[in-house]
Amino acid sequence: MARLKTRTISDKARRDLRPGFSGAIFLPDDEGYEEARTPFNTMIDLRPGVIAQCASVDDVRHALALARAEGAEVSVRGGGHSVAGMSLTDGGLVIDMRRMNTVTVDPEAMEVRVGGGTLMGAMDAATAEFGLAATGGRVSTTGVAGFALGGGSGWLERKFGLACDNLLGVDMVTADGDPIHASADSDPELFWALHGGGGNFGVATGLTFRLHRLPEFTLGLLLFRPERGPEVARAWRDVMETAPDEIGGGLIYLVAQAEPFIPEELVDTLMCAAVFTCVGDEEMLREVAGPLLRMAPDAQLVAEMPYPEAQKALDDPPGFRNYWSVEHLSSLPNEALDRFCTRAEGIIVPSPTGHILFPFGGAMGRAQTDYPVPWRFAAWGVHPLAIWENAADDDRARQWVRDVRSDMAPWATGDVYLNFTADEGRERVVAGLGEDNYRRLSAVKDRLDPDNVFHRNHNVRPSRAEPTTAAPKPRRG
Repeated sequence: MARLKTRTISDKARRDLRPGFSGAIFLPDDEGYEEARTPFNTMIDLRPGVIAQCASVDDVRHALALARAEGAEVSVRGGGHSVAGMSLTDGGLVIDMRRMNTVTVDPEAMEVRVGGGTLMGAMDAATAEFGLAATGGRVSTTGVAGFALGGGSGWLERKFGLACDNLLGVDMVTADGDPIHASADSDPELFWALHGGGGNFGVATGLTFRLHRLPEFTLGLLLFRPERGPEVARAWRDVMETAPDEIGGGLIYLVAQAEPFIPEELVDTLMCAAVFTCVGDEEMLREVAGPLLRMAPDAQLVAEMPYPEAQKALDDPPGFRNYWSVEHLSSLPNEALDRFCTRAEGIIVPSPTGHILFPFGGAMGRAQTDYPVPWRFAAWGVHPLAIWENAADDDRARQWVRDVRSDMAPWATGDVYLNFTADEGRERVVAGLGEDNYRRLSAVKDRLDPDNVFHRNHNVRPSRAEPTTAAPKPRRG
């Protein structure tokens, strides 16, 4: 394959793409182009030369062949939730997978197969019809492929493990246009790489997951005025330290939206929310969350509901500017909680910014695998999630995220869930995957993508593109 030389695509090549292409093609002057190029994060303003909305594996191969011939930069779009804007390219070609979104559930085998452009809400809805589920993202609009290939942390991970733990097989198209299948029995080294290595090795056109029975699911959302944050945070931490695997959730500073259970005077104000998710009934959740319920929340919702509905309860709204990051923690002492709560004062209101603490552990931390997701063994995660509306606040919002990370440095493990980060440099990529894992992933890259065609991601470089010195050790904090 020729090395990539340019980011642009010739007019002739654009015309040549249409014959035999069964999906939709958008060029910069086409009606629908602006909508097709808009990602979740509106800070990203890239103008691809071609957006190829593929409807088949042959479409994917055809689009890749054009990029190969043109030496054009390639990006792959699933849900478009990459906060760094990696699902787009400036002047190059976007392989847009959103039309390849079929979901097929096999309730007897307890498996689900999804197309490479399927969104989480569609998979959740299809599996819920059979009382089944797999670990999904914490919002319904995330793309399943990018989420799972990056590891896949979600509400059900303490009970069912990470999304990648339940990954049974992946169909892909390589940089050379070859369709391949990866599973435990077919190219097991690539299959290992796809458990956290992201979109570095090809275009995922289909994924199969193991499902779990989920006959009951309960959501608890307890809102407190922010001045009560430190006492709420301590109570929440103490509950989660002994909670059973069935209980997940988070401690979130958020801007309250208009909902029937929220008093009008709290709408558009900053609140401290203790979120509980329960693989079980309302009685179980109320028993575990009792210490916080007895603290008389200013607003509360505790209800059994279909899992797909719970997945939508905290959906991030589109149309906002975003900047995120994460730190994983080995412990969560009072000092760390106080710093977390104090930093919430910098959240931009009324924009729906989040500031989240996650409990890890359970099945997620007990897994006996060597997958490249070392962050799974952390005890806690802090996820500063800046979401705002006005470009004038860009510097302020980005600095707030960096300040949250700095606050947590004394307890940080150094590893990182890359799906939660912007483009923070190679050192953070190595930290997210593990130094030894990174070298092993680079060897897979050598075999399948030696020219680094798939670099619009948290990039694992082929070995020839690596520095001659050893990869840097993950930074602590």
